[in-house]
Amino acid sequence: MIVVMQAGADEEQIQQVIDRLVGLGFDIHRSTGVEHTVLGCVGRTIDFDVRDIELLPGVAEAHRISSPYKLVGRAFRPGGTRLQIGPMLVGGDEVAIIAGPCSVESEDQLDRIAAAVAAAGARGLRGGAFKPRTSPYSFQGLGEEGLKILRRVCDRYRLIAVSEVMSETQIPMMLDYVDVLQVGARNMQNFNLLRELGRQRHPVLLKRGISATIEELLLSAEYLLAGGNYDVMLCERGIRTFENYTRNTLDLSAIPVVQKLSHLPILADPSHGTGRRDKVPPMARAAVAAGADGLLMEVHYDPDHALSDGAQTLDLVQFEALMQELRQIAAAVHRQVAPAAAAAVR
Repeated sequence: MIVVMQAGADEEQIQQVIDRLVGLGFDIHRSTGVEHTVLGCVGRTIDFDVRDIELLPGVAEAHRISSPYKLVGRAFRPGGTRLQIGPMLVGGDEVAIIAGPCSVESEDQLDRIAAAVAAAGARGLRGGAFKPRTSPYSFQGLGEEGLKILRRVCDRYRLIAVSEVMSETQIPMMLDYVDVLQVGARNMQNFNLLRELGRQRHPVLLKRGISATIEELLLSAEYLLAGGNYDVMLCERGIRTFENYTRNTLDLSAIPVVQKLSHLPILADPSHGTGRRDKVPPMARAAVAAGADGLLMEVHYDPDHALSDGAQTLDLVQFEALMQELRQIAAAVHRQVAPAAAAAVR
């Protein structure tokens, strides 16, 4: 159930409503907007009369929520969620750009890439320290040493550090190094991991599973919010279909659908979505045109010799050219991309 308080409701009235709802068996999640306080109520299974809540002092309206996701739904935060993570705002007018290599290979490698993507206008630097690979013989990442490199380089260029967490046991260590914990497609329904991340107060980037429906993605996000972590971003990274020319099928229609159903910001990953370097720019342009709140892209100064995912990785010249194109497209849909050199600090 969603309870919307009146614009003039005071704290005493809000608390009285919360106490009543808790007495009825609900867990309460509070969202305070500019004009209204919204109470998301979850957990009760037996029937009750919603009119009993509507008649309480300070209540503007109360609604039963029929969708299986209560806190992720647009009704909980009609104005949408905006996440301010250091210099990066996700969900606002600016299209957040996160770029970097698939894997952290060395400090020299990451520094060179970070300098270029920061100068081009990226706000975040992605880099995997733990790599879930299909083959056990592929490069698995540098582990904690990779995280230390990522932190040092991000501090050097004032970039947000984004890296993938693969299990709940890695969380305590990663909190010391990473600004955004990424949940990869393989772990979208790793509910033990999601529950533990829900207990943190640390931004999470949740990627859609390769065969997941939009509802399943939103329900996975519900685990995070139900645990009390509201700093969540979603990511459309392509789904598996019968088509095999590209690595995945990037479902751009998911972007406006999610924005209708949920208040959470949604990014797109055209690198994993296509698996082909030449297809990343057109799909990145299309994602911005479709309303994506940000892009997650793989960039390397020498993609052909990258230790992982080189085929889908842009080189530095391609990335800079794409950023210039994205600024024009963002302006056409009343958004903006950070200007070149805005994020760079030497």
